[in-house]
Amino acid sequence: MKSYTLRVLADHLNADVQGDDTVEISAVGTLDGAGPGQISFLANSKYRSQLQTTAASAILMTPTDAESYTGNAIVLKDPYVGFARIAQFLDTTPKAADNIHPSAQIAESAMLGEGVAIGANAVIGENVILGNNVQIGAGSVIGQDSVIGSNTRLWANVTVYHNVHLGQDCIIHSGAVLGSDGFGYANERGQWIKIPQTGGVRIGDRVEIGANTTVDRGAIEHTEIHDGVIIDNQVQIAHNDIIGANTAIAGCTVVAGSVTIGKHCIIGGNSAISGHLTIADGVHISGGTNVTSIIRDKGVYSSATVAMDNKLWRKNTVRFRQLDTLFQRVKTLENNVK
Repeated sequence: MKSYTLRVLADHLNADVQGDDTVEISAVGTLDGAGPGQISFLANSKYRSQLQTTAASAILMTPTDAESYTGNAIVLKDPYVGFARIAQFLDTTPKAADNIHPSAQIAESAMLGEGVAIGANAVIGENVILGNNVQIGAGSVIGQDSVIGSNTRLWANVTVYHNVHLGQDCIIHSGAVLGSDGFGYANERGQWIKIPQTGGVRIGDRVEIGANTTVDRGAIEHTEIHDGVIIDNQVQIAHNDIIGANTAIAGCTVVAGSVTIGKHCIIGGNSAISGHLTIADGVHISGGTNVTSIIRDKGVYSSATVAMDNKLWRKNTVRFRQLDTLFQRVKTLENNVK
């Protein structure tokens, strides 16, 4: 495992060193669990007591915390961001694929950039374009006329349908399906008539999509995921959704069709967003929230009830059904008082 001196890591962060800058670091760790050769971080004051017992060789910390610490440290404004950048610098995650495996099926019309790697049993369709240093994991399928930007990595068993464009430096995790049909049907006297989904999917740069997440293609226009978006595992993005830049969507969230989510939003896990809505920039939706109307203003929005004793929950459920009746009774009493 390769190691770096504390000075090299600090220079990487454009930060200062406190203590011995020749200490070798090869991995990251938590304050509680780190050992020699590892670097940890202090970003929350409630963990400050662990500085007395940690075995980490160095700590990332703020200038204020460093004043009372006598050990080795990298001193910077945001230790958690520093930790993320050091973790990237020391990352030992293997490639999704090395070279081009003999069992990979590649259409003659496909165009491959320099340094492309394609794993075993992967299939690359007609007229596909793979940029430089793209990695396609084993068993993945790239449909015809799709484009994968440079340095993008697809892990094993990712399915990319036809006419899907991914930007540069994206990460798509195993089991993700990009470009499957949206849920579009017309009903004629009780019979469902399928509407061909002829749009595509357009995904920007630096997007990460989690395992078993699905992104449906557009019915006519494209489904769009803009630069810097991060999407967790098992999320459903329906047809013609537009997800603004640098928005984060946590696991098991469902976004119905034709929703526009603004930039820099945070959507908590297990949320459900009804179709044909617009959500403003900078909105934070708490986990488990049902969004059923337009959100026009930046802020935090929540709707889920907290866990409680089952008997109390049952009583409150009955009372919730009586809420309108109670409101009308209170309104009548107020009118009588007036």
